[in-house]
Amino acid sequence: MIQARHLAITAAYTIALGLIVLLFYLWHQNLHWFAIMFIGLAALIIYDRYQTQHAILRNFPIIGHLRFLMEMIRPEIHQYFIASDLDEKPFNRKTRALIYQRAKQQTDTIPFGSDQDLLAPGYEWVLHSLKPCPIDQINARITIGNQQCQKPYSASRLNISAMSFGALSAPAIIALNQGAKLSSCYHNTGEGSISDYHLQGGDLVWQIGTGYFGTRDTNGKFDPKKFEDQAANPVIKMIEIKLSQGAKPAHGGILPKEKITPEIAKIRHIPLDQDVLSPPAHTTFNSPTSLLEWLASCRNLAGGKPIGFKLCLGKPTEFLGIVKAMLATEIYPDFITIDGAEGGTGAAPVEFTNRVGTPLNDALLLIHNALIGAGIREHIKLIVSGKIVTGFDMTYKIALGADICQSARAMMMALGCIQSKQCNLNTCPTGIATQNKRLQYGLVPEAKKHRVFYYHQATIHNFLSIVGAIGLSDPSDLKPQHIMRRMATNQISDYQHQFENLNPQSLLDRQAPKSWLNLWDQASADKFC
Repeated sequence: MIQARHLAITAAYTIALGLIVLLFYLWHQNLHWFAIMFIGLAALIIYDRYQTQHAILRNFPIIGHLRFLMEMIRPEIHQYFIASDLDEKPFNRKTRALIYQRAKQQTDTIPFGSDQDLLAPGYEWVLHSLKPCPIDQINARITIGNQQCQKPYSASRLNISAMSFGALSAPAIIALNQGAKLSSCYHNTGEGSISDYHLQGGDLVWQIGTGYFGTRDTNGKFDPKKFEDQAANPVIKMIEIKLSQGAKPAHGGILPKEKITPEIAKIRHIPLDQDVLSPPAHTTFNSPTSLLEWLASCRNLAGGKPIGFKLCLGKPTEFLGIVKAMLATEIYPDFITIDGAEGGTGAAPVEFTNRVGTPLNDALLLIHNALIGAGIREHIKLIVSGKIVTGFDMTYKIALGADICQSARAMMMALGCIQSKQCNLNTCPTGIATQNKRLQYGLVPEAKKHRVFYYHQATIHNFLSIVGAIGLSDPSDLKPQHIMRRMATNQISDYQHQFENLNPQSLLDRQAPKSWLNLWDQASADKFC
């Protein structure tokens, strides 16, 4: 029986033979340009037939290239013509469209009722009040800084999450920082240090990772003097020590050498011709207690500015060990940033992205309750990041225990990101996540900064509108019981009753559930378990 592959190879050889005949005819007719073209095709046939890397090309010369061409453009075909509005990951088309609409000040309302399945398990909503609070009476900002901090910072409830210069282009960093200035929110630098592009007038949170970029000596170790000099910059409002991040916890950062320019190498004090791998762990401390002691010294070096640490939650006992160290030393960070495992904007190994780290909701609930159970929640603000896009996302996270929200990918989409998923290849078509000057040309900061501002402004407005609809004048009064979830078709529950929520000091009084006490007893302030 003749099979499709037999027809394909027959067609390939027939085309090859026809090309040879046509070549002689064209040459005889003095149509040399056409002849040269067909000589090239003939050479390609010979090359395909005798190369050893691709079996498809050896068996199907020329035609086999169509397979690689179609494979190359498959993501675009799927995105534009096949995927439904709810299919794509990590952000579906409806979510992306909402960001674009708000960033462009286009209509973001929907007609004819909800298209959500309100009876599907997993559907979530808020409980509104018959006496809503006017939006102009709602407290829109929150202060970060405890009694050990000398320079508290008044923060927006939504901010720009950590993305480094190097991972992002210079025009993208400029647009984000200028957008932060317009929005009166902060812009987290990411661990790649502070470039001139960050200094556009927007408030900065300076992030320091395990590579100590911008504050490292020639051996890559933390340099207190460089830290003190950098931290004195008045645009730096807070300092964040990155212990781990959502996309690749316990792995360290990756900056491919293709993205390293002489400018980046100078800013970070790194070599130019090799991938830069941030170590998985810090070298300045090796225990919960020494972590807090180092934080305290950094806060002093920074003149009392708020300082905290960021982590993607791993072993609960290790975080509880940090809590025990806080109680023992009476050193409290001003904030803790919780990065969910669903976060990530750059290059990360597949196994780490998909299978390592705790999702944001679970991490937030554990950390929030651990601080309550230890009686120290009042000293520490919780900042969360991980797929936060809408006003409802913010309401939801703050009700579960967060104080402040951050977003990275939504801010990238406000700049024009189309989710092409080329952040790790230096080929970002929108000029956001690339160091290719030709591709950066398309991103004009003067225009895009307004997109960031409009998106931030609309999202904050909708967030405050929901808070007001619940009947609250302060987002800090949001509680788990304000958020409902459908567990099954005929069963609903608020979040207060879905999780073990601790009472104040219940860990210290041994009144917490047994599962919590078991973890508490295993935790140590003197070592990471």
